[in-house]
Amino acid sequence: MEGTSLLWIFLLSLMSCRTNQVKLNLSPNRSQFFKDKSVTLSCEDEDRSAGWTLRRNTTRGTRTQCGDGWGRPSGSSCTIGYMVPGDSGVYWCESMEAAASQSINLTVSGGSVILQSPVLPVMEGDPLTLSCQSKQDSPLPAAFYKDGSLIRTEPGGHMTILHVSRSDEGLYRCNISSHGESPSSWISVTGKPTTSAPPPSSAPPPVSSSLHLVFRLLCHLVVFCPYFISTGLMVSLYRHRATVSVATVPPLHAEQGLADDLRAIECHFWVTWCDHVIILNLKLLPS
Repeated sequence: MEGTSLLWIFLLSLMSCRTNQVKLNLSPNRSQFFKDKSVTLSCEDEDRSAGWTLRRNTTRGTRTQCGDGWGRPSGSSCTIGYMVPGDSGVYWCESMEAAASQSINLTVSGGSVILQSPVLPVMEGDPLTLSCQSKQDSPLPAAFYKDGSLIRTEPGGHMTILHVSRSDEGLYRCNISSHGESPSSWISVTGKPTTSAPPPSSAPPPVSSSLHLVFRLLCHLVVFCPYFISTGLMVSLYRHRATVSVATVPPLHAEQGLADDLRAIECHFWVTWCDHVIILNLKLLPS
């Protein structure tokens, strides 16, 4: 029993993934159409796989697929060449596994005015443009309504809301004097996804940066340790040599010997230090 439940959860997860991948597109992209116009609907999958079917719910039937009394199928697309008011309804893409895309509402008007509005929900904060169009295709003054209340009248027949908010969601229609009124269309508004990132100070340093700092510290120790050791040996030898020279060697020869020893130690130190610097620079060069 437990294995069966896990299997169902796995299958539902697969179906959910498929649902998020497919998208229903329209050409032309609008929610209202005049009678006798054409529209093409297509299912687009992220991995461009086949197997998606256009289905719809209308007054003519429920869950009917493209080619079954309506539309002309072509792969994952469907074209309705001559639309009639009976084609108004809900359309979506569906796979053989019963996964479905987001549904859209299409309205076919037998009148002389339609409202051009987005088919899919509008993102909160984005602009929204509504157009009131007559069959004459010429821009005419139009009045726009939301939920039955007049918003305003635009002389060019276009109304734009620059920054959409949740309060702008509702049922819209338009009216052109002496031409008629459009059908109503519901416009949805969705919120923008929020992503929160932790402050930079709270994030631990990356491992690669820590290793790089440790490496540089070790390299500096390797370079400067010979310097301190050579300096210590030089001072110690200088003191020891000075004591012996004063007791056994004439001053002139003692000074000459000390000078020779100091030059030898200094030369040895500089050679050692230069070798380590060269090695360090070669290691720190970018690969």
